[in-house]
Amino acid sequence: MSVDRSELEKAVRDFPQAPGVYLFRDRLDRVIYVGKARNLHKRVAQYFHPSRSSAANRKIRAMVDVARRIEYHTVRSEAEAILLEGKLIKDYRPRYNVSFRDDKRFLLVKTNLREPFPRFQITRLRKEDGCRYFGPFASSGALRTTINWMKKIFGLRSCAPLVPEERDYKHCLDRIIKNCCAPCLGTLTQEEYRQRVEAACAFLEGKSREMADEIRKKMEEAAARLEFERAAELRNLWEDLRQTTRPVKRFLRAYEPAISPSRDLEELAAALGLTAPPPVMECFDISNISTLHKVASMVVFEQGKPARGSYRRYRIRTVPGQDDFASIAEAVRRRYRRVLEEGMRRPDLIVVDGGAGQLSSGRRELLALGLTDIPVIGLAKENEEIYRPGQPLPLQLPKESGAIRLLQRLRDEAHRFANAYHQLLLRQRVRESLLDDCPGISGNRKRLLLQTFGSVDRLRKVSVDEIAGVKGIGRKLAESVSRYLTDDRPVG
Repeated sequence: MSVDRSELEKAVRDFPQAPGVYLFRDRLDRVIYVGKARNLHKRVAQYFHPSRSSAANRKIRAMVDVARRIEYHTVRSEAEAILLEGKLIKDYRPRYNVSFRDDKRFLLVKTNLREPFPRFQITRLRKEDGCRYFGPFASSGALRTTINWMKKIFGLRSCAPLVPEERDYKHCLDRIIKNCCAPCLGTLTQEEYRQRVEAACAFLEGKSREMADEIRKKMEEAAARLEFERAAELRNLWEDLRQTTRPVKRFLRAYEPAISPSRDLEELAAALGLTAPPPVMECFDISNISTLHKVASMVVFEQGKPARGSYRRYRIRTVPGQDDFASIAEAVRRRYRRVLEEGMRRPDLIVVDGGAGQLSSGRRELLALGLTDIPVIGLAKENEEIYRPGQPLPLQLPKESGAIRLLQRLRDEAHRFANAYHQLLLRQRVRESLLDDCPGISGNRKRLLLQTFGSVDRLRKVSVDEIAGVKGIGRKLAESVSRYLTDDRPVG
């Protein structure tokens, strides 16, 4: 147990860079504060940073002075951190917490399947009333967007009467704009309407992904047509649907224990039959949400912890269309060709995100480079199955195993890093598209301007003379470009 500030600071250095909640405890081991974090290491370290601690209010300084121990619990996402934070605050009622002590509850969705034409309603209280409940949901905005979209797609009623009468449906706007299938008018039977409700229930439980996948497909098509505003709208809707229908722990009793990297490494070595715990692990992931940009990430864990300075990202160059197998092969080939050329340290374990196909593609490249002695595995998301070369059946470890949690942290970090790079390239593409509508700017001139100045951001800041100095851009066109980009037009 930590006994002074210096030991607390030392303990915080080992906190993982992962989402979760943290608890401050006093000398009597009572919980005095509960907080959530997208990144536990960064968030808790802020309490002890000299510039932050001096600027903190008296309550926070007093809390840190009273604290004798800090513990943490990791979760899979920021949404789960919010839910667990609320649960723990209600359980412990810490004296330094204000939020969640007023019995404010997260949103739920309920439907009464005993009604003739069931509706979906948002509520904060779960009752023993025979209704079917979904949730809780951490993001109210994403939930409301999802419910509105779901009612429209399934044609579900939102009017209040148990059985609408003529005066209700005569002026029903949802019926007029085709957002409701109008069962009150006899357009379909109660059983047919109930089938729609059951399909909506399955969607809320995350059992039906077809509609979300259709939204993503439309987003990709809009981006390919350079309709970036429409693509952005569909992207936001898709992210809201994913966030709402993603399975989330309810945290009724047990919390995930604190991470022990050394113990997890030992468990992993034993599970994979390695001669020793792998001090350096490298993991590859592919992000190709659209065919405009295909990217790969390579993240490194040293002693079971992220080594961010060693991360690498790749734009996939040689693969047409969406082909995860070929993309993994290109990323692995480029990474370890450079490792060999520059005499860099080789990893003790390589992990690829995916199943047997991705593993086979990555391993084929390693063999071609002569790297036959590095263990390599694939981790499939569906059931967290571990694929190994020469083994026909995947290995499935217990969910509470430290080994599988370590691999999940590694894989999730690779996934986050790949998606972040993909989003960066997409934002750059949106910015560059501003020049498409600029009078007098052809594709060749746009390419020259971007090659010269690097980005639209920089192009907006340079003088007309500098723009005119680019080959093929005269003074008159340079004035037109400058005026177009500075006419209160947003960049991203």
